Amino acid sequence: MNNYQWYPGHMTKAMRMMQENIRLVDMIIELTDARIPMSGRNPDIDKLGQNKARLVLLNKSDLADPEVNKAWIKYFQDQGARVLEMNSKQSGQVRKVLDEVNICCKDKIEKDRQKGIVNRPIRAMVAGIPNVGKSTFINRISGKAAAKTGNKPGVTKGKQWIMLGKNLQLLDTPGVLWPKFEDENVGLNLALIGSMNDENLDKGELCVSLIRLLEKWYPGVICDKYDITDEQKNLFETDQYETPESSILTAIAVNRKLIKQGGKPDIDRACAQLLDDFRNGRLGKISLERP
Repeated sequence: MNNYQWYPGHMTKAMRMMQENIRLVDMIIELTDARIPMSGRNPDIDKLGQNKARLVLLNKSDLADPEVNKAWIKYFQDQGARVLEMNSKQSGQVRKVLDEVNICCKDKIEKDRQKGIVNRPIRAMVAGIPNVGKSTFINRISGKAAAKTGNKPGVTKGKQWIMLGKNLQLLDTPGVLWPKFEDENVGLNLALIGSMNDENLDKGELCVSLIRLLEKWYPGVICDKYDITDEQKNLFETDQYETPESSILTAIAVNRKLIKQGGKPDIDRACAQLLDDFRNGRLGKISLERP
């Protein structure tokens, strides 16, 4: 069984940097992946921002199940949090975020006004786990390529301040996990969405877990995507396969013509294909967690 733990040394340094800079900001804008909103929240950020205003953004909401998104919004609102669905790659959402920032910091703005301080920019720390889309969000909201982006964890290495007009400053921070996951499902979910380094993971086990989750919440979606017929399923479900999941991976390899020399199905490439299709939304809008 995979032990989904990954905490490279630079994350300790990044967390220390965030602790040193928290006193400089008025609020935290926390991005979490809409497909795993609870697993995707670093509990260390909760401790860090106990006395700060907080806005939770359900990022990559376009990849998640719309009905489940609604349930998560209600959940966070019931907890007293400000929350927004977000797709950082789409334009037109900047105004909503800015409006929410002003609501989150209205007490601070009023206190400043009473002291005669007008138009002092709000300072917000942008935080979240690796590969959740913080840099893409910052580039979208700022209208320029202010932060480095990439589709793998660990692209942002240090802090940087980004000015958004005269009224908002954003502190970009590296994606940070936490040293130990108490619940192994948290580690699994983080691995599935790509917040860990794939080179440290057993992709075969990861895909078996993904297939089980998809069969539970979205039965039929894999067979529809990869044109797996009932006849194929029956053919592959024989004693030569250890699990039904390995027979599905074989069917994916055969139907996508992922064949090794010698004519055997290439299960490794089938795993890579399934993971990539899930992470990029080609299997449909899928959520792995419910409130």
